[in-house]
Amino acid sequence: MKASALSGDDTRPTATHPTGAPSSRYRSEHQRDVVNRLKRIEGQVRALIEMVEAGRPCEDIAQQMSAARKAMDKAFFRMMACSVMESVAVSDDETLREVERSTRILEKYA
Repeated sequence: MKASALSGDDTRPTATHPTGAPSSRYRSEHQRDVVNRLKRIEGQVRALIEMVEAGRPCEDIAQQMSAARKAMDKAFFRMMACSVMESVAVSDDETLREVERSTRILEKYA
């Protein structure tokens, strides 16, 4: 992932919705969410390394790896939700809420 994918240092012009609101109005919220998720995953990976080094049973390690992988998938879907929200050029908040709802369903069940 490019460093500027969610950060405010992207130099591209910011598109606006027909209402004049910036299309990246969800960016800050999603950026915080994705960073928090990645920090939790970082802790999970450190714990996995400690488990391997301590010689913990393979099944215990596999269970924790599965949890870390699922957490990474969820972080990916949150990041993609931000991208989708910025791409939707609509003027009504109801449509934006529906797109957000759809991305959360994808995140939950994918």
